[in-house]
Amino acid sequence: MRIVELEKMNTRSFMESGFDTAIFTIGACESHGDHMPFGTDGFTAHALSVRIAQQCEKTFVLPAHFLGMRHHYRHKPNCVSLSSETQIRVIQETLESLHYWGIKKILILNGHDGNIPSAEIAARAVKVKHPEVSLAVFDWWTILAIMLPKGTFEVWSGWGHAGDVESSIGIA
Repeated sequence: MRIVELEKMNTRSFMESGFDTAIFTIGACESHGDHMPFGTDGFTAHALSVRIAQQCEKTFVLPAHFLGMRHHYRHKPNCVSLSSETQIRVIQETLESLHYWGIKKILILNGHDGNIPSAEIAARAVKVKHPEVSLAVFDWWTILAIMLPKGTFEVWSGWGHAGDVESSIGIA
């Protein structure tokens, strides 16, 4: 498989690739119980991003952004969070940087529910400022909910934080 992760490339390989599309993965660093790592949201979204990019021409994946807005899980041990304002700024400045380097097609692949408002606000601001940018925010679990056969999991149909669905994908 060809390398699509920006952090694994060098200047020459990147410049020769002709990339015009980026996938920006956002996750979180939070407790997923005793059975899953803190980085589950970022690991899952990044792995999906790499698989998508390997099937698409001229597409690369940014390093995963593991610090999300997750104040609503503060009651769990050692969950690291950014404020919504900081998260918006990080996302927006990342998108602006991609635009500066000529990347005009961007997918934000989100792995954490607390990032949804920040990602949408940042994406909208960049779209308004740069209408030529094609930009989408996608939460991976939305399509999975449609694809997963009914009755696959018993409790809450497998959904829930660190539940059967998220744990199964993390293990895979």
